[in-house]
Amino acid sequence: MRSLYCGELNESRLDQEVTLCGWVHRRRDHGGVIFVDLRDHTGLLQVVFDPDTADTFAIAESVRNEYVLQVKGRVRRRPEGTVNPDMPTGQVEVLGLVLTVLNAALTPPFQLDDQDVQEETRLRYRYIDLRRPEMQEKIRLRARITHVMRSFLDAHGFIDVETPILTRSTPEGARDYLVPSRTHSGEFFALPQSPQLFKQLLMMSGMDRYYQIARCFRDEDLRADRQPEFTQLDIETSFMNEDDIMSLTETMVRELFRDVLDVELPDPFPRMSYDESMQRFGTDRPDLRIPLQLVDLGDVMQAVEFKVFAGPANDPDGRIAALRVPGGGDISRKDIDGYTQYVSQYGARGLAYIKVNDVASGREGLQSPILKFLPDDVVDAIVSRTGIENGDLVFFGADKTKVVNESLGALRVKLGIERGMLQGDWEPVWVVDFPMFERDAKSNRWMALHHPFTAPKSDDPEALAADPGASLSRAYDMVLNGTELGGGSIRIHHTDMQQAVLKLLGIGDQEARDKFGFLLDALKFGCPPHGGLAFGLDRLVMLMTGASSIREVMAFPKTQTAACPLTQAPSAVAQGQLIELGIHLHKPPEVKV
Repeated sequence: MRSLYCGELNESRLDQEVTLCGWVHRRRDHGGVIFVDLRDHTGLLQVVFDPDTADTFAIAESVRNEYVLQVKGRVRRRPEGTVNPDMPTGQVEVLGLVLTVLNAALTPPFQLDDQDVQEETRLRYRYIDLRRPEMQEKIRLRARITHVMRSFLDAHGFIDVETPILTRSTPEGARDYLVPSRTHSGEFFALPQSPQLFKQLLMMSGMDRYYQIARCFRDEDLRADRQPEFTQLDIETSFMNEDDIMSLTETMVRELFRDVLDVELPDPFPRMSYDESMQRFGTDRPDLRIPLQLVDLGDVMQAVEFKVFAGPANDPDGRIAALRVPGGGDISRKDIDGYTQYVSQYGARGLAYIKVNDVASGREGLQSPILKFLPDDVVDAIVSRTGIENGDLVFFGADKTKVVNESLGALRVKLGIERGMLQGDWEPVWVVDFPMFERDAKSNRWMALHHPFTAPKSDDPEALAADPGASLSRAYDMVLNGTELGGGSIRIHHTDMQQAVLKLLGIGDQEARDKFGFLLDALKFGCPPHGGLAFGLDRLVMLMTGASSIREVMAFPKTQTAACPLTQAPSAVAQGQLIELGIHLHKPPEVKV
C-alpha cells in the first residue's frame, strides 16, 4: 500500500513518485491550498493539495485530524522561506495527486500534542495516546532494550525457557492473584509473583544457564514504579558464585547503555555494604548523584536532658542522625514546615533543624529552637561531626532507626533534586552483605529480607539458628540513580539448610511440605550450587527513557487503583461462570449511618 515511510523522505527523493500511508496529524487551509501533516511511526511529512486536481482537492477538504489516508504524489523541494529545520523531512514536501481515505475518524478526545491531558483519559483512550511520537519512541526503545539483552544472553550460552503462569500459591512477600479451578472445585491456581522456584528447578534439571522475559503478578499497593503485573528479565546460572554473576550482569548493563544510549558506565561498578548504605543514605537504594549524607549523633546525645533526643539515643532500636544541607540557610520557615509535613508520611513526628549564620561565633552564630536544650559540648560535637559552614542548614531525625532512615533518606533525595545538587547523569552501585533476616515489628517473627531461598554466608545450619540476627546473606542488588534495577542471590542448594531457614521463618515441617514439597524433594536429587538475578525491565526502561513512571513505558498499564480504564477491568462476570467455578459472592454488610 505504500512505497516508503513518511520519515524517510529527504532531498534524495526529489521528483520521485511516492505512495504514503498514515494519520492526519494536522490539516491547514491556506487560501485555497490545503496542507496536511501526515504522520506514521517514523515521523511527519507535509503534503500539499491544490485545486488543480479537483477530485483530490475535494477529498482533502473533508479530512480531519486522525483520518487514515493513502497519498500518491510527487516529492518536491519546499519553496524558499518555508523550510522547517525542526523536522527531519522539513526540506521537502509531497504534492498530493491521488488521495484515498482509508478510514475516517471521530474527533479525538485530546490532541496528540496536548501535554496536559489527564492520565485517566490517556489510559481510557490508550490506542490514541500511543500514537504520540514520544510514546512511540518509548515503546520502541523498550523493544530495542530487550533485543540487546536477549542477544547478550544468547551469546553467553543462556537459553530462553518459559515457566508456568498458572502455578501454586507460595509465600513470596506479597499477596497472590488467585485463579479458581473449574476442574478441581474449591481449589485455586496462583499467578506467579516471580519464576523463582521454577528457575531453581531448571538449574536442578541441568539447564546450566536460563533466562526469560517473564510476566509477574503481585496484589499489592501501587506507586509510580509498581504495577499489579510487571515484567522481569529473569536470569539463573549453575556453578557460578556471586562475583561471577555480578560481573556478567554488570557487563550486560554496561553494553546495554553503550549500545542504546551511547553512555559509558563505570567499569567496574562500585560496591557498598548494606550497613554502610543505610548509615550514610538511610536506604539500600542510594542515589549516589546526590552528595548529601546522614551523620550519626546518637553517642553525643545520650546524656542530654532533651527527651526527644535522649530517648532514641539510649534506645538500642533508635537512631539520631543529622542531614547537612550546604547553603541551606536560605530555606524559609514555610519550606521547613513543608519538609516537616513531608517526612511525617514516613512516621517522623517532627523535623528539628539548626541554621548556621557564623560558625566562628559558636552557639551565638547558630539559630534554632532546640539550641536551648543542648549543652555546649554537644553543640561543639554537632559542628565538628557535620562539618557545617556558614550559610548551611542541618536537619535532625530522632526516632526508631527505621523511621529515621526512611524519613531522612527520602528528605535527602527530595532536597538533592529540588536544590539542583545532582552530580553526574548515571551512578550505579552494587549493594551487598544484606542481613539474612529482619524482625517483623508486629509479630516479632523473623522475616526473610529477600526470599526464603536465599543462601546465608554461613554453611552451618546450627550456627545460623543460634544467631539469626547476625547472619548475612549471599544477596546482591544493582542500584542505579536510587532505583533498584535488579536483585538476586546465591540460592540454598542443601535440604538441611533450606529446612533450617524455613523453620526460622516460622514455617513448620508440615507447612513446608505442603507449600514447598516439590522443591525440597528436588534438592535431594543432586542439586548444583546456583544463583541468579532478576532485573525489573519496566524500571530499567523508565530510567533509560527519562520517564517519571513505569506506566509511561508499558503499552497497557493499570491505574494506581489496579484498574484498566481502557477495558474497564476488573469487572463483574456472569452468574453462570461463578456457578461453574463453585463460587458464591457474599454482599458486603450494609453500613448504617
